[in-house]
This record gives sequence, structure tokens and C-alpha cells, in this order.
Amino acid sequence: MHSYSLVAPAKINLYLEIIGDRPDGFHELVMILQSIELADRIDIKPSDTQDIYIYCTHPQVPTDESNLAYRAAKLMCDTFPDLYANYGGVNIKIKKNIPVAAGLAGGSSNAAAVLVGINLMWELGLTQPELQDLAAKLGSDIPFCISGGTAIATGRGEKLDALKDLDNMWLILAKYDNTSVSTPWAYKTYRQKYGQSYISDRAGIKSRTAELHSSPIVSSIAQKNIEEIGKLLSNDLEKVVLPEYPQVAELKSAFAKQNVLGTMMSGSGPTVFALCESESKAIAVKQQVRNQITDPQLNFWVTRLSSNGIQIDDSTS
Repeated sequence: MHSYSLVAPAKINLYLEIIGDRPDGFHELVMILQSIELADRIDIKPSDTQDIYIYCTHPQVPTDESNLAYRAAKLMCDTFPDLYANYGGVNIKIKKNIPVAAGLAGGSSNAAAVLVGINLMWELGLTQPELQDLAAKLGSDIPFCISGGTAIATGRGEKLDALKDLDNMWLILAKYDNTSVSTPWAYKTYRQKYGQSYISDRAGIKSRTAELHSSPIVSSIAQKNIEEIGKLLSNDLEKVVLPEYPQVAELKSAFAKQNVLGTMMSGSGPTVFALCESESKAIAVKQQVRNQITDPQLNFWVTRLSSNGIQIDDSTS
């Protein structure tokens, strides 16, 4: 049985709108999700036992049943018990490059890579939609992480419609090591403050979801108009996170002063990104903001948008 090394890209949100409550307790969302080249590497090997083992290079990443990658492997073992009984467990090694607890779907991307890797290792032959159906059982971002690229996400984020790929933009990511934002807190606080504006009827939710497909930002993506995309970035969760976390607000303001195409918090934060038209511009902006905010806890990454989801790591072959 073969072992596999997989590239697991991070993702950012270009657009995040909260439109209502769902019967399952989640929120109805309309989002535009985008893969980026910053990625973890996941090595998956067969085990000599029936156990699932997680190893990680980052001390803050759990290696027990709470890790999404572990849960992905467990889901595959439970879904295909005969193959699990025949082949045994798996050893999973995670090399972290994506910052932890950053709003960049690092854990979700790792789980997506495990689903893809076990599909290959056990020669299951599952299609991408079949893998995404399994992924939706684990978390809202995981189906997107499998396919990657650029997509409209609706429902709680698991329903995807692919858009034309964007791969001609660079970005700077910035995150304070000592700052984390609870995603449940962010959504709960948003509901408390803005719940009276939620759309409650199914017809209204369906109509609002459909509107995004003909919105200015989707048109700009179709035309690859990077200037307009930068102007149209939007994230409802900024309304509750930025007032509560002044460091994050200050970081966004610092990027905005550097004549970037656009800047926004990704997901529930605390990572802030700025879009740029070139690598050289991104590096220059990074240096300017680093000079302005000298906090040693602030880290930066320069990368670019990607059209890829989970991929086999060709560098190991």
C-alpha cells in the first residue's frame, strides 16, 4: 500500500455575509472563498496497528481525537469498516506552515487532505463530490478545501458553486501570535447585536443567496478585475471582532494606508490580509507595516491566490 504526501492550502474569505439562522443552530451564510498558496504538508502512511496516529511540528496543534485530521481518518475508518479491518490504521504527519487559530481553515484543510489521502491509499475511487459529501459531516469549510480555487459558498458554507479561478493577485497575511478569536463567540455576538435584521423565511434566504451570483464582486471576479475585487471585499464579522480586538483593527488600518488593492479580516479572524497587484508591492507593504507596528508578536506571510485544493506533493516524487 502506497504512502502519500499532500499539499493542503489555506483559504481566505473575499466576502462573508450572515443572512439568517438555520434550524440546525448554524448561520445561513453567503461567502466567496479563495485558496491561497500558503499550505501545510500532510504525510499519510499505513499503520502496523488499527490505531490512528497524529504527529505535528507545531506544539499548539492537538494530536488526539479533537484534531480534525484525526476525525477525518476516523470517519473514513467508520464509513469503510471492511477496508479499515483489512488495511489497518493510519499514521498522519502534519507539517504546519499555516498559522494556527488564524481564520485560514488550516485544520479544515488538513482534514480535507486526510480524506483525499486515504481515498488514494485505500484505492477507494471516490469522486470529488463524494469526498465533499463526507467532508460536510466534519465541518463547513472542509468541502471547499478539497476542491479549492474560487467559489461561492452558501448554506453553512458547505454548498459550493465554482467561480473563475483567481491566481493573479498577491497578498500579505498578518497575525498576532498572542491573539485568537473564538469563532463561536464571533457568530454568537453577531446574532445578539444584529439578529433582528436576519432573514427568517426560506424564500427570502433563497432570494438573497441567489443575489450574490449576480453581484458586483462576482462580476469583478469573472472579469479578473483586481482593482474592483479589492474595493468590494466585505466581512460581516468585522462588525463585532474589530471593536473587541483593537490590535486587529489597527492592523487593518495600517494596511489600508499603504495603497493596497483592498484589506480585510479573514473569516472570524484574527488574521488580516491585504491584496496587492504584485509580489514586489506585497513585500514593500509588509515592510512598511512592520516598521509601523513593531510588536514582536506580529508575524507576516507573503503569498498569492491559488486555483488548487488538495494536491499530491510532487516535490517528494
